[in-house]
Amino acid sequence: MAGIPKNTKPDNERELNLAERLYLPEIFKGLAYSFKKLIKEPQYTTEYPDELWDPPDSYRGRPVLVEEDGKPRCVSCNLCAKACPPMAISMQSKETDDPASPQEREPAWFEINMLRCIYCGFCEEVCPEEAIVMSKEYDLTFQDRNEALFGLDRLLVPVERLKDRLQYLEDYKNPQEEAAPWQHAEDNNLHSLKDRHHLEQLVAGGMEALENTHLREETPIAKANTWTGRAPEEND
Repeated sequence: MAGIPKNTKPDNERELNLAERLYLPEIFKGLAYSFKKLIKEPQYTTEYPDELWDPPDSYRGRPVLVEEDGKPRCVSCNLCAKACPPMAISMQSKETDDPASPQEREPAWFEINMLRCIYCGFCEEVCPEEAIVMSKEYDLTFQDRNEALFGLDRLLVPVERLKDRLQYLEDYKNPQEEAAPWQHAEDNNLHSLKDRHHLEQLVAGGMEALENTHLREETPIAKANTWTGRAPEEND
């Protein structure tokens, strides 16, 4: 048998009068306030799509790849793909064709599934080269799922168009003005085995100096060790 509901109203609770119990006066009071704001206040509504919203530099739109000097800044380290929570990023690495290029590797192909992307910005956070950043593009529409697969042809954006975001990242990483400013080091793109401090220490300890990996000839591992140039039996 169901029990009788207990009245938990405190003794000092105010009693509603007849107008308040009808709710209509309060409804009209709210409508009057809305109409007053509608007439006196300036209009903030954007007439979309004739007027597009200009997001701030901190806005996280679709991720794009930075194109610098006609080629991607990406060195295909795969960190963004590993950090992506919905696994929306996939890529394949290859050695650079230009021997004079400071980068050893570049993406052979790079894809982002925009239907999976959650715009979290983790890819931007882990990228050591600032090669993938969040843009201001937010209006994405697709007719089918294949259109949501963005390759290099749709991901590459010239660095000149991303200066606002790159400047925001620099300011974001420098919260204290009196501290030494952080700036993206250009030599981070020099991903070769030469001119590395730890290699200089190894050379000082007796290891032979290494040439640029683009210039030295490939030697089978069975015949010689890549790091020392000596045969495995000599290392033992």
